[in-house]
Amino acid sequence: MKRFWDEARVAEADGELAVLLDGRPVKLPSGAALRVTQPVLAEALAAEWQSAGGGKGQEFRPDDIPLTRLVGTAREKVAPDRAPMIEGIAQYSAADLLCYRSDDARLAAIEAMEWDPWLEWGARALGAGLRVTTGIIHVEQPGEARAALRRAVAEHDEFGLTALGNVVPPLGSLVLGLAFVRGEIDAAEALRLSLVDETFQEEFWGQDAEAMARRQGIAREIALAERLLRLVRG
Repeated sequence: MKRFWDEARVAEADGELAVLLDGRPVKLPSGAALRVTQPVLAEALAAEWQSAGGGKGQEFRPDDIPLTRLVGTAREKVAPDRAPMIEGIAQYSAADLLCYRSDDARLAAIEAMEWDPWLEWGARALGAGLRVTTGIIHVEQPGEARAALRRAVAEHDEFGLTALGNVVPPLGSLVLGLAFVRGEIDAAEALRLSLVDETFQEEFWGQDAEAMARRQGIAREIALAERLLRLVRG
């Protein structure tokens, strides 16, 4: 796409804040104007559009406006009906990464050291005591634990849910995702914990280029969610 504007700025619009491109509002896929209520978030969105492409007439890509993409998801897809997002995220309580341990004693010891504190946090802070198993055979989690995790998901607004949707699937862990959006853990540490098994294997087999590229993509998405939460929460 070609950049068609010179200036991106913030303007008030019906009690909210819109991003204007040479006076014209940024539109969501539905055609509605993109609006937020947080000044710092609005300014960050405007700055993103101001830098996209580098100048009028230059090419820009959707990857140049990732914050806009995430905010658009929150406002257009999540805010009107939070239930589908809540249910989709809560499903990850059925098979949380932290509950599946290796049958290799060395790796299992590392997993216990790294993951047990977060399962204990989930039980203490969220009321969700999850069962741990060895290998990949599915372990049925207690109904009360899954219900507690669903309640923890449902307490978040559209921005918190959008952040969860951005981090829980790639992390493979609802517990880590909830710790992240609650500010108990940052993006880098959440990613590191989700890669305990992968990092262990790399010590023996070396790094794979495809795996590293995937990891970098996940890191960007989690960092983007972290940025969104910081801007929304001030």
